[in-house]
Order: sequence, then C-alpha cells, then structure tokens
Amino acid sequence: MPRVRRTIQDLTAPDMQGRGYVRNGDLKAADYIRSRFRQLNLQPLTPNYTQAFLLDVNTFPGQLKLKLRSKTGHFAFPLFGGYHHLRPGVDFIASPNSGSGRVGGFCSAAVVTQLDTTVFSDLAAQQRFLQKPLHRNGIAISARYTRQISTLPIALRQHLESAAFMLTIVPKLTASLAPTQSQQPRLDVLESAWTKATTATHGKESPSVALRVDAELKQNYQAQNLVAYIPGQIRPDSFLVVTAHYDHLGTMGKHAYFPGANDNASGTAMLLELAAFYARAENKPAYSVVFIAFGAEEAGLIGSSFFVNHPLVPLDRIRFLVNLDLLGTGSEGVTVVNGRELPGQFQLLQRLNEARQAVPSLAARGRAANSDHFPFSERGVPAFFLYTRGGIAAYHDVQDRAETLPLTAFASVFVLISDFLNALGAHPISK
Repeated sequence: MPRVRRTIQDLTAPDMQGRGYVRNGDLKAADYIRSRFRQLNLQPLTPNYTQAFLLDVNTFPGQLKLKLRSKTGHFAFPLFGGYHHLRPGVDFIASPNSGSGRVGGFCSAAVVTQLDTTVFSDLAAQQRFLQKPLHRNGIAISARYTRQISTLPIALRQHLESAAFMLTIVPKLTASLAPTQSQQPRLDVLESAWTKATTATHGKESPSVALRVDAELKQNYQAQNLVAYIPGQIRPDSFLVVTAHYDHLGTMGKHAYFPGANDNASGTAMLLELAAFYARAENKPAYSVVFIAFGAEEAGLIGSSFFVNHPLVPLDRIRFLVNLDLLGTGSEGVTVVNGRELPGQFQLLQRLNEARQAVPSLAARGRAANSDHFPFSERGVPAFFLYTRGGIAAYHDVQDRAETLPLTAFASVFVLISDFLNALGAHPISK
C-alpha cells in the first residue's frame, strides 16, 4: 500500500495541475505513467507507448472571480473593497461551457435577477420577462429548473442568452468539461454560499455582482492514450485488457484545482499495480495483457472512443476488458457495470469473491455509458467497469484529495481482479 499511496499522491500533486488541459497538466500525468511503464519493462504497441488524438475543450487558465457588492456598513463577513468575495472551487466554479467576460469593477456592479419560474408556464410572465433588459445585468436560476430552459420558446431562450452573465445556483459544486464555449460568462454557485452571501449583503434586494471569467476554448488539442502490454505465454494472440483513465478536470483560475484522487488516480494506481504484478516472471499471464491509460475520459470518453475506432489490437481478439475507475473507497462493496449483461463472468467474479471474502458485496448493474468500458462494450467487446461504494462522497470537486481517500478495499479489489483475469486466462467463458 505505500506504493499505491505514493502513486496517488504523485498524480494529485499541485504540479500535476489536476491532470487537465491548463499548464500541461495532462501531459505531465502522461509522462508520469509512461515512465512507470518503462520501469516495469512493459512492451509498447506504439512508439513511446503513445496513441495521440485531438479534442476540443473549454478551459479556465486566467482569472476567475465572483463578488457581491455590499450595502453600506452591513456585513456578516470580512469584506475587501466593498465586496463579499466568493471563493473559486469552494463557493463557486465556472460552468463547463462558460465564455469569457468581465462585469462590474471597483466602482460598479451589475444587478442579478432570480429567474421567475412562472415563465415556464405563464404567458404573461413570459411577456414581462421579455421586456426586462438583460444586456448589462445577469440572471440567476436554480439548478432544478435548468433542464426546462430548453422547453422555452426560442425568443425567451435568446433573451436569456443576451444577459451579461448567468448564475446557476446548485446544491453541490460538480465540475465537468465541455467542447464548446458560450458567448456569456456562466458560473455555478453553491446554494448555501449564495444564500449566506446574499442575505448578508442585500437581504431581499436584488444582489449586485461583479465577476470576471477568463475562458479559453482549445481546439484540436493533442491528448494521448498510453498503451503497453505483456505477451502471453500460451495464447499471445488473445488479449485481456485493463483500462483506467488518468485525466481529470484540471484547474479553474489561478488557485482552484481538482486533485481527482478517487476519480481517477485510484484506478490508475490499480492499473499500475496490476501491470507490476504481471510483469514479474512468476506471474506471466496465459493471454497477453494490455494496459491502457486513457486520456480525455472526462471530456466525453474521447480517448477510449478513439482507441475503439483505431484499435492497436484486434477488437475481436479481446477476450475480456476490465475498466477501473473510482476505486478509492469500498466499505459498502463494489458495483460491476455490465454484470447483468454478462452473467457468466459475473458469477465467476462472485465465486472468487466468496472464496477470498474480498469485499462485502458485489452489485451487478446493467449497461451504462459512464466510463471507458462503454465504447468497447458497444462494439461487442465483453467488458466490466468496477467501482467501489461507501466512504467519502467527494466527486468532481476540490475535496477529492489523496489525504482523505480511505482506500478501504483497494488491496482486496486488487486480489479479486487478478484472480478474475487469471481465471479467464485459464478457463475462457463465453457470453
């Protein structure tokens, strides 16, 4: 476990920049994995273990600020320059497709109006909303209503997009990535922070806001998968595949970064531990085992989709694929995506778990497009995606840190996966 802890600490260190697309975070993480593959003397399938691909991704490399202007002399918080400053990553984040923009400043601020939700059902409310000028001011909307925006008439949607900015008030900050960029700044604001700040600064009045977002849409950005293998001793032309994505959400502004300890430094660490296990002479596998560290999973399964469309081993020669993501907890057991789709393999996994008493429970789940197994299973490759349950709930936020990741079932899951792969190599199971 000390090596596992060290791997996760290395991958989540501040100089990895959240393994995203600002300040070369993803490239640093790829270099780290490449060096580990070399140390293990794994065989490359491409020069330097690298399969390059392109993607578009919106990023936030510069300033990210949100401030509420005070009413004179009435505050519940320390204030600077007449504003209450909300903290990026803690109180708010940039929405994935936010554009750049600057609203307000030292001597000025824009008004933000809470969207009257009667616009979704009342024609008179819609007409009143259309009369409200927004080009210098902003709109705030509760996250519970954002999906309904697409149901509004196009004139109302265009009016919303004419606002100087948009704030979505959310119960939890959950960051993600987008391949496009809006024309307006868009921020997700934590509901508790928004309520506290607006109560302190304005009571029932419309809040005055100053904000700045520096967004950069990177087009045709070169990312990469890292691919290595260990030749099989008995069936070298048949393959077992172990996958995990190494990328994460990167940084927002100058100070907020997303460490991604559970998602997915934990799965990457498991992949490297399995690679180290099979690299030892006494553990040489019957089938060839391929290890793929995918890039751009967080951007929409881009790396794994690219591999499926440009496979480095024939897809019909892959006997089974195990995808590793979110393996840092485990007090409540493990969920197996595709367990219901592949009952024979799931029963084998259950028998192995019972024999080892490895994890408290295995829960079979059906088909789900929630990680890098999906492009493979859609092409007929038998695949499981394993993730642990229980423990900390940090996910796609700045709290997903190495120092709080319990790794409750990590060692047991390692044994279970290696037993499973060895059993598949010895006794192949058909669908």
